[in-house]
Amino acid sequence: MWNNLRALNIASAALFGLAVLLLVLAALVWVGQRSMFTLRHILIESASGQLRHVNVATVRAAALPRLAGKVRGNFFSVDLEAVRTAFESVAWVRRAQVRRAWPDRLIVRIEEHQPLGTWDEGHLISRTGELFAANLDEAEEDGNLPALSGPPGSEKDVVARFADFRKWFAPLGLTPMSVVLSARYAWTVRFTDGGPSDLTVELGRERDGNTLNERVNRLIAAYPQVTAKWPHPRLVDLRYPNGFALRADSVRVAVDEAARARAASAAAAKAKARAAAAAKAQPRT
Repeated sequence: MWNNLRALNIASAALFGLAVLLLVLAALVWVGQRSMFTLRHILIESASGQLRHVNVATVRAAALPRLAGKVRGNFFSVDLEAVRTAFESVAWVRRAQVRRAWPDRLIVRIEEHQPLGTWDEGHLISRTGELFAANLDEAEEDGNLPALSGPPGSEKDVVARFADFRKWFAPLGLTPMSVVLSARYAWTVRFTDGGPSDLTVELGRERDGNTLNERVNRLIAAYPQVTAKWPHPRLVDLRYPNGFALRADSVRVAVDEAARARAASAAAAKAKARAAAAAKAQPRT
């Protein structure tokens, strides 16, 4: 080897490259240990320009204790993933993006959950179909949220159908306040229409992508005539192939009045028959 000039040149080049690499690494370690690169500031900003349900102070107060003992290092060595996880564990925070800012800062961009409704017990569901935990009073600052429910894993489907129901029933002036997808994947929608009673619509299961829309259109076509006769229907069952069933307080009242009228008529006829029989039974003089 010592007589091989080419091998000696390759070995010397390799040693030189290794020495340069070690010097660079040593320099980086030395620079990284300088106090000027110690993290001193964490700036928090909104991804949408404004935070509504939380503010910078509350996010910082909730996230920083979670960072204690987990985030070590400086500008170069800080674990950005640990910082992100700590901020995303704060209520109302959907996503946190973390980046370094020279020479001693971190910038955290916060995206909030946008609440759409409540989900089963103790959860909220966002407009993107994600479940999260937060203060219900804060979520309902602008009014009561609709109640959504469904089997595990159906959250995005229920959110999508909720949007469909709002659009489909809008011509009737009905606003969904509850959407339930049962364990058998049958749909039930409840509305508030401003009247003395709420309306429940049983839509049943979907056979294909058009099933529910076709059933709603069937109701829309008949709804003016239905409400003209029965102003406040309580239940509409659309699971029939060519029609629907209806239940309303006025329907029961009408049925009861007709039954009473029939009973009164039958009693009068019976009394008349008895009178006639009694007249025939009297002895002739």
